[in-house]
Amino acid sequence: MKQMISIFRNVTGIIALAILGSFSCSAQTLNEIQTSFNNYRQQALQEKIFVHTDKGAYLTGEILWFKLYVVDGSYNKPLNLSKVAYVEVLDDSNNPVIQAKVELHNGHGSGSLYIPVSVNNGNFHFRAYTNWMKNFSPDYYFEKSITIVNPQRAPVASAMPGKTDYDVQFFPEGGYLVNGISSNVALKAVGKDGKGIDFNGAIIDQKNDTVVRFKSLRFGMGHFAITPAAGSTYKAVIRVVNGGPVIKNFPAGNSQGYVMGLTDNGSGQLQISVKANVESSDGGVYLFAHTRQLVKVAKRAGLINGSANFTIDKSALDDGISHITIFNGDKQPVCERLYFKRPVKGLAIDASADQQNYGTRKKVNVSVLAKDQSGKQLNANLSLSVYHLDAYQTADPGDIASYFWLSSDLRGNVESPDYYLRHNNADVDEAVDNLMLTQGWRRFQWDDVLKNKPAAFAFLPEYNGHIVSGKMIDPATNKPANEVVAYFGVPGKRVQLFTAVSDSSGRLLFNTKDLYGPGEIVVQTNTQRDSTYRIDIASPFSEQYSKNILPAFNLTADMQKPLETQNMAMQIQNIYAGSKTRQFYEPVVDSTGFYGKPDKVYRLDDYTRFTTMEEVLREYIREVNVFHPQKKYEIRAISEKGFLEGDPLVMLDGIPIFDMNKVMAVDPLKIKRLDVVKDRFFWGPADAEGILSYASYKGDLAGVELDPHAVVVDYEGMQLQRVFYSPAYETDKQAANRMPDFRSLLFWAPNINTSLQGKNQVTFYTSDEEGKYICVIQGITANGEAGSQYFTFEVKK
Repeated sequence: MKQMISIFRNVTGIIALAILGSFSCSAQTLNEIQTSFNNYRQQALQEKIFVHTDKGAYLTGEILWFKLYVVDGSYNKPLNLSKVAYVEVLDDSNNPVIQAKVELHNGHGSGSLYIPVSVNNGNFHFRAYTNWMKNFSPDYYFEKSITIVNPQRAPVASAMPGKTDYDVQFFPEGGYLVNGISSNVALKAVGKDGKGIDFNGAIIDQKNDTVVRFKSLRFGMGHFAITPAAGSTYKAVIRVVNGGPVIKNFPAGNSQGYVMGLTDNGSGQLQISVKANVESSDGGVYLFAHTRQLVKVAKRAGLINGSANFTIDKSALDDGISHITIFNGDKQPVCERLYFKRPVKGLAIDASADQQNYGTRKKVNVSVLAKDQSGKQLNANLSLSVYHLDAYQTADPGDIASYFWLSSDLRGNVESPDYYLRHNNADVDEAVDNLMLTQGWRRFQWDDVLKNKPAAFAFLPEYNGHIVSGKMIDPATNKPANEVVAYFGVPGKRVQLFTAVSDSSGRLLFNTKDLYGPGEIVVQTNTQRDSTYRIDIASPFSEQYSKNILPAFNLTADMQKPLETQNMAMQIQNIYAGSKTRQFYEPVVDSTGFYGKPDKVYRLDDYTRFTTMEEVLREYIREVNVFHPQKKYEIRAISEKGFLEGDPLVMLDGIPIFDMNKVMAVDPLKIKRLDVVKDRFFWGPADAEGILSYASYKGDLAGVELDPHAVVVDYEGMQLQRVFYSPAYETDKQAANRMPDFRSLLFWAPNINTSLQGKNQVTFYTSDEEGKYICVIQGITANGEAGSQYFTFEVKK
């Protein structure tokens, strides 16, 4: 008996140790997954951009106005990382027709784009991103469709869609179908215009027996349950509205694998089931859930008879989209799906005009108040647009809250994303779950995450200013040149010189600051030492493109009169007020050169004017000495300790001149000022034995020819801020002015900051254009509460 008890105790101890070991192993696996994920998240910070455009449809010759909101991808709060955003308008072949670089401050930026008269009629991609976002998929750039009509060109009719001009895709829940295991399958049908198509249909097997019937719910999406049988093949028979039946192949089931299913039972919990017909190495599966890369849930469940179940409290997940991934015992991801939790916090914007009806050239007062869901007033940064509505210019559907909570975390176009946030009922819950099911697998590759490899990013965040990239090439070998210093200068009255050294791939990165507007840039090496190298300047705009489909361009008969009216009004405005739309704010910049305060400033008009630069330097520039051995001039700066070694860095209007003979050939009568730094100076990877910085009267290099090896290209920095033209009619005399005013965009204000003290008030005046107008307001708080509002009013004589 004692022996039996002893054996029982030993067996019990072994079982207990095995159970403890299993728990320890499970905890270790979960910890490894979570640690790897957090390491990746810390390296791969996500930025998101929303763009509020003044409207959605334009004519060539008009100006498109926009406001940028940049947030942290995890918290949806304004992010002060990137200082530059890139904005593009692309045609249906992804050829850029307009491009601009826009300055950002504390996650906000604004700008404008003139639409050239060379643009064709059509729908275009409007997209925005930062340099850092170029490291990730272009599916997560901001992108929307805008319409442009060129009144000088006849529109080309779009091809009429055929009966089968739509795309149908199937999305098994979790990612895979497995024979013998029931799965939910989402179905999505999209037309060539990128919009969902209503449908119904059935799945039939190889015997033409109906297995299951289905139909769409909203926006061309629906779902059904099916248990694929081994050895069977299936087809989908689909019928769309006003179309004949179409037969599509249905994906085959795998012989082995995992299937997941998510059920929201309405009690505040999610039930997740995992079924498998394959063994897991440790007898269990792991659930890992994160909301915008913030870990929320990590659990393990044992596979019992091929089945495991998890329960998640919805309160454990943040608002918005969560990724729920299932791993097997070998830390391999086997299933994944998305879940959307409707946000409870948001920005409520109260906005209204002081009247519903106005006469022409009358004052409009708009009161704006920002508050949270409880009614507490909030500080918020808002943008506001007021424009005319007609058959061509309809209300632009863009909405900041639905974009950050929903669209920004999904690939492709999301049709009417605000529908999922503005409504709350069973149909909407089913529709949003269909949307989650049709998103396929994942935003990033789990293999990269779990291998704990340091992330390699080709594009740096521009947290100081615009980064100009280039490549240094050795023409003798046509290969990259390593460790060669290059100089990037902007000719002009303000000294703008930046330096970079090439890496092993020949790459150059010039970290510029306060680089604004269009102009020439000069990039060169020290031509006295490295004259043979070639420098290529790269475009900073992304060469990756999403697969989003532009809607078909279609002008209807009821648009003709509004387009004719808008075209005439636009031309009249450009004739009478065109100069007012071409005014720009002067950027606030530090005019001091990169070398700071010079040791000595010589204003040449204060001295005897000599006719040669050699005389100037010899006669009264005490900080340098000039030598002329063997027909080659040399200049030496004189510091407190004596002569410095080698020639100083000599610049003319911000451009280095490395040939001292050319310096002596500069006409001193064209030079206004000379700054002298008499000590050795380090500037990035470059160093100089003192600095001589000449400034000409005109900032035009005083007629000096640049070295033929220097690269001179047109380059546009960050765009200048255009002044929005909004005339005021405060007096009867001003209102009686006979100058025509046919503005259809009455007002654009990209930066309205509400306060806690009361309502903000925005004031503008109506034009001579009668009709219905809409006021659209978008905005966000520092804590990430986003919201929008709109209202309409009428203008009549």
